[in-house]
Amino acid sequence: MAGAHHIVFANEKGGTGKSTTAVHVAIALAARGAKVACIDLDSRQRTLYRYLENRQETMKRRDVILPIPDFEVFEHDSLARLERMTEHYEKSHDFILFDTPGRDDQYARFVATRANTLVTPINDSFVDFDLIGQVDPETFKVKRLSFYAELIWEARKARAKTDGVTIDWIVVRNRVQSVEARNQQRMSDAIDELSKRVGFRTISGLNERVIYRELFPSGLTLIDKGHLGQLGTAHIAARQELRELVTGLALPSRSKAELV
Repeated sequence: MAGAHHIVFANEKGGTGKSTTAVHVAIALAARGAKVACIDLDSRQRTLYRYLENRQETMKRRDVILPIPDFEVFEHDSLARLERMTEHYEKSHDFILFDTPGRDDQYARFVATRANTLVTPINDSFVDFDLIGQVDPETFKVKRLSFYAELIWEARKARAKTDGVTIDWIVVRNRVQSVEARNQQRMSDAIDELSKRVGFRTISGLNERVIYRELFPSGLTLIDKGHLGQLGTAHIAARQELRELVTGLALPSRSKAELV
């Protein structure tokens, strides 16, 4: 494939685990041997950038080599600046990963409509579901698409018409285990119904685990074997979740190496 594969993590709502998911996918791809670049579009919080900066400091402090993407922050200078940043990595990297702010943002829209893979993490709640669709309060059937879903729907159609590229839109269901069973089934039914209308795929993501927050200061991840000390059963399960998430994204193979 010519050029880098663009992966955009986008959700106009905060608190969905978007940046945590993005950074773990980026490092998992780097661990496979792929050349990855990350552009953090959230110049306020900079969660992805700070995570990777912490990882860089840990490598220096411990004098170890860990898989790490190239990374920088887009300061919202201009659209031309964002395009130049992207072009800088386009031919030299396998993947360019964009982490967008949890709000409506013109630059987030721009990269989302030009993605190869668009990843929208949501928590399993109808508060988060409202981002992509609205449901009837009595039957929980989908009444209409949200503005965001309509935006992506139109972008996918325009993209297919102009250059023949289909945006693979994936809704990642994070924190499923913490949801009450009846609500979880209602969510599943609503997501399945909406996916048939607009054509996104659904995969399981990361559950709510303290370990993800604890690893942030060091920039380490659950695939960093030998650097985490003794792992409990819950941590091993979390590592398997990450493996399944990366597999579910079905990204193009850029290396013969396997995920650690």
